[in-house]
Amino acid sequence: MDQWLSDYGVTLGVGALILFMVFIVWDLARRSNAGKFGTLILYIGLAMGIVGFLMKVIITYLLERTGV
Repeated sequence: MDQWLSDYGVTLGVGALILFMVFIVWDLARRSNAGKFGTLILYIGLAMGIVGFLMKVIITYLLERTGV
């Protein structure tokens, strides 16, 4: 029970933080007048972090499934 709560709590917590970071990047781009290209670069940087987190989840699942 504790392991399940820990795993899903971290996943949901990081998901909530990602949504908050999307808002922060949007607000940062708006306040700094970054323009379309600057906003795109900010979101690409954020997306790289999100992809890294998703890859960790997928790799962990695959390793647990294969028993390694």
